[in-house]
Parts: sequence; structure tokens; C-alpha cells
Amino acid sequence: MALAIGIWSLELVPGKEEIVQPPADIRITNIALGDVLKDTSGRSTVKFTFEPSGHVDSEDEDEAAPGPVTTVLCSLKPDTFEQTSTDLILQEDETYKFTLVGKNTVYLTGNYIDQSVNNPPFDDMDSDMDSEEDAYDLREVSSDVEMHPDDLESDASRFEEVVDAPRSLKRPRESDADEEAAKPSKAEKKKKKQKSEAASEQKKAESKKENEEGASKEKGSTSQEKESAAKEKDGASKAKSVEREIAGGIKIYDAKIGTGPMAKKGNTVRMRYIGKLTNGKVFDKNTKGKPFTFHLGKGEVIKGWDEGIVGMQVGGERRLTIPPAMAYGKNGTDGIPKNATLIFEVKLMEIK
Repeated sequence: MALAIGIWSLELVPGKEEIVQPPADIRITNIALGDVLKDTSGRSTVKFTFEPSGHVDSEDEDEAAPGPVTTVLCSLKPDTFEQTSTDLILQEDETYKFTLVGKNTVYLTGNYIDQSVNNPPFDDMDSDMDSEEDAYDLREVSSDVEMHPDDLESDASRFEEVVDAPRSLKRPRESDADEEAAKPSKAEKKKKKQKSEAASEQKKAESKKENEEGASKEKGSTSQEKESAAKEKDGASKAKSVEREIAGGIKIYDAKIGTGPMAKKGNTVRMRYIGKLTNGKVFDKNTKGKPFTFHLGKGEVIKGWDEGIVGMQVGGERRLTIPPAMAYGKNGTDGIPKNATLIFEVKLMEIK
């Protein structure tokens, strides 16, 4: 079950919309009228707007994304129905909107919760890896050396027993004496042995010289290869560190080039990001939990993202400097002033 980790509350004022993007999962347990009533006979209705489930994880890129859904959580009336219990969970990093219709202030109360016990992050990934390991369990593969002794062909027939002939005690015949005389003397044997050893030493010296010359050439070649590789790496590093500008005045700096597929318009992409103002203030981020997902080039995000993410490879990290015209313009939005230039540090996690 979920574990409560902190109190949460929200005051709804008539005529003002409240946008909530919780940093952790929230369970709303109670909705009640305030202690001061401006209208003692009218109703106060709490409306709730959210994105329907399945929108982010849709695998059909051509399917039109459904719009937000608005529903009514409750209607409260003084002296008749002043509060109600609820069991509504707002998920981490999702965006929700509350609207109050009526003249009386309403309070929402609940608590932050931790659902990781029942739904640990990357659980599916771990289970997939476990299943793959089970599928290739080498313990169940029979070894080539595990053969029954009866199945091995006997090699006894391939070897013949050698029996030494008995030594003869008889005197050698004349022909045998001639053979003995034809055998080389000890001096001749020693001379032949010395000549063979000298030839062997000379051959070893020549071989050692050839090896040293080859090693010297190889060392020189390796040094040249290392120097060339270092120059190539240095050139690649310099090329990577150059900031470039694309259409709309968006500036791109690739801090890390990915190794996976390249993002193009029409793809569904999953992103991590940190959004900052030019003074360094962080106004939004997604660095843990569910990655931010959208359809690239479909107008679901600011223009700076639709243009600036194109060309990234999975695993790559990029810095986007987005001018106001390609961000929130002269109107700005919550936490972002008017005519603000935005800086995003983004990482492409996956392309679906």
C-alpha cells in the first residue's frame, strides 16, 4: 500500500484557476468549505481538468492526441453539504487544473504518498532482464565433455605394444664388425655437435635481431597511430563544443552526442530536462520518475522544442537557448516572465 510522507493542501478562490504539477504523488482525501462564507445559500462546485490516461504512452504516432478532460469533483452548500471525503491520486510530474464555480472559498486537503513499494521504478525493465537471463541459463546447457564412457571409442586398437628385442650375447660377425667401423668416432661426434650448436646460436641471434627491428617498426607505427587518433579525438571534441544557431534564432550546443537513433518530426520522444531563466533560476525540470513524452513537431510543446530536439540521437545531451518568440513570447506564463529567453538542458532517453 501507499505510504503517507507529508501533508498537502490547496485553497481554491472563486474565479481563479489553480494549476498543480506535484513533485511527488498526492492523495486528496477531503474537500470542504472555508470558515468564512460570502454566500450562505449558493452552491460551490469544484471542477477538475486532466489529461486522459494513455495519451503519453500511445504507440500509434498517427492517432490524434485526445484533449484534456474536465469533470466535477463535488458541489458543496452551506448548512446542507459543507464537506466530502475523496480518494483522488495526483501523479508525480503530471499537470492538473482546479476551477471553483461559486462565491465561497473551498479547501482541498490530503497528503504526499510514496507508491514505490507497489510500483518500484524500472521494475518492468528488471523483470525483462531477469526473463532474458532465465531464457539463456547456461546451467541447463549440456557440456560436450559430459559423455557416457560406453560411448567413447576405445583407442587401444590404435596402439601396438612394443617389445624390446633381447640383447645378443654372441660375438658380431664380420659384417657386424664392418658396421661398427663405419660408425663415427667420439671426436667426429663432438665436432659435429659443436658445429650444430654454433649454427643454432647464429640462427637465434639473427632471429633476435629481426624481432627487435620488427618491434621498433611496430612501436613507431603504434606511436603514429596514437598521435593520429589523438588528433582526430581533439578535432571531434572541438567540433562538438561549437554552439550553432538554427531557424528562429534557437541556439544549440551538443554537450554529448548520442549513439542511438536520430529524432525526427513525427517521432514520439521521451525526454529528461532542466529549464532555466538566463539568471540561472530553475523554473521547471524532469530528472526522475516518468520521462516527459510528446510527439515531436506536432505543436504539443513550445516551438523551440519542436525545432531544437530534431537531429538528437538517443543518449545525447543538448543545451537549447530559446528566444522569447520561440518560447512563451510577450505574455509569459507561471514562473516565466514576459519576453524571457529560456535555457533548457535536455537529454533524449528514447524514441518510440
